Amino acid sequence: MAPTSALQREHPPSPGTATKPAPHPTELRRFRPASVGRWALISAGAYAAGLAASAFGVPAPYLLCALLVGAVLALTGVVRERVPAPANRVSQALVGALMGSYLTWPALASAAPVALPLTAVTAATIALSVAVAWLLARGRQVSRPSAVLGMVPGGSAAIVTCADELKADVRLVAFTQYLRVGLVATTAPLVAQWLASAASAGSPGQAGDGGSGTGLLPLVTGSGQLAGLLTLAAVSVAGVLAGRRLRLPTPALIGPMLAALVATLSNALPGFAPAGLLQNLVFVFVGLDVGVRFTRETLVRVRRLLPSILLAIATVCAGCVLLAWLFATVTGTPVIDAYLATTPGGINAVLATAVSSHADVALISTVQSLRLLIVVLVTPMITRWLTAGRPAVVDRVVAGTARG
Repeated sequence: MAPTSALQREHPPSPGTATKPAPHPTELRRFRPASVGRWALISAGAYAAGLAASAFGVPAPYLLCALLVGAVLALTGVVRERVPAPANRVSQALVGALMGSYLTWPALASAAPVALPLTAVTAATIALSVAVAWLLARGRQVSRPSAVLGMVPGGSAAIVTCADELKADVRLVAFTQYLRVGLVATTAPLVAQWLASAASAGSPGQAGDGGSGTGLLPLVTGSGQLAGLLTLAAVSVAGVLAGRRLRLPTPALIGPMLAALVATLSNALPGFAPAGLLQNLVFVFVGLDVGVRFTRETLVRVRRLLPSILLAIATVCAGCVLLAWLFATVTGTPVIDAYLATTPGGINAVLATAVSSHADVALISTVQSLRLLIVVLVTPMITRWLTAGRPAVVDRVVAGTARG
């Protein structure tokens, strides 16, 4: 006898009515032409909103406007599905290629002297997130695995993917992860603009222009557009394939980033980093992907936990701001660079903000990528450790720290 689904239990069929078989998962993911056309209109509208916002000096306008458009459409029920998977994968690959293109030899050399503080800040960020997750789980409303997986910054998609295996509440983990990403993506451009304005008070001309260019061309940074676009496509495809083959976390992002890093350091390929219209469209899809995750159904499911989750996210963000200030003080790094490097938001959103703010994208990409890799690798081990008889030890350590 076939098992009864949750939907059938909640809405049983009336007597004499034949029950339709549930669609196969692959059928749900098939995109019809009408769906593609609707997403084209949505992305065009979000792009137009970003274009208008850039005229008023709004920071990271394409990311921010697309995020707000996606959230409004999801909360009003106009959109009930995610960004089409092909578009999401392409945008992630292009973001990875853009990140890798900034990691030149001079950029890596400039980051080498602060490698030790960067590692310390990364470790402190992860430790802070785990400690806050432990406190969140103390209320007994959230399990330790769900709290830890929801609070660790970096690798949201990969963390959500492994939630089932670690016996966590997938919906709660996904909501917490993307709520943090959404809050950081919304506030980071504003904070970055404020920091840039403060820093440029004595150095005119250093502040960002709030956008990544409103012209249609160029589409890539190199002088030869066709050669650059072909190189970008080759780097993205090769990176995704290599990332899957090597089983990298978030292969659609990390794979192209590493492939672009190799291509950039070799100096053998033409300029291929997305620019102009192409870069803005990438940021539009990044914003839409975050925004459409905030549906009414999701908010209803977690409404009782929302205050606690928001407090936990705010605590982690405040701790990261303090770590950024300490890092900037110790190393002499500009505060805006330190803030964007340590902020616990999605790497895609942080990169969009960094590009729009003309911050040190190479440094920010290095730190964010390092943290993403470490988080994805160590979070499953930390989660299993917390649920395998070790919590009593953690309880004593955290309690002792709180008393101290």
